Amino acid sequence: MPTSAPPERDYPQAGPAGQPQAIMAQALYIANLLLLPGLAFAALTLVYLRNRRSAPPLAAAHLAQTFSASLWAGILLVCANLLIIILGGYSGAATWTIVIVYFTVCHSALVLLGILGLAKAMAGQCWRFPLVGRPLPAECSQYERFRGLL
Repeated sequence: MPTSAPPERDYPQAGPAGQPQAIMAQALYIANLLLLPGLAFAALTLVYLRNRRSAPPLAAAHLAQTFSASLWAGILLVCANLLIIILGGYSGAATWTIVIVYFTVCHSALVLLGILGLAKAMAGQCWRFPLVGRPLPAECSQYERFRGLL
């Protein structure tokens, strides 16, 4: 009985330089919002500070975006808490309204944008968060720069 060679497969090639770091940055951002707030932010901050100058353009873009968006997420959370305190404290009537609006609008939008950023990182594309994102590195091509704005 003749044996045949296994079929040749087309395995995907390695992604662009910096893709693993870009994916890690997006994963830490999502973990900061959903799983390990504070701890994931500390890890993201450490990765950002260590790699912001030496990272490849793709990684640098995603690191800058996630760090900036995480800061904005923290600012929005502090503002929601200040609004609760101003409007009567945590036992006030407006507390649950503010909490529900914050989580429905702000938190959900940040999570969805993080998931979109993770998809872009997994595709090896530069991407910028709308409104709160930092400018992309010059090495990101114009096509990538405009395609990533949604």
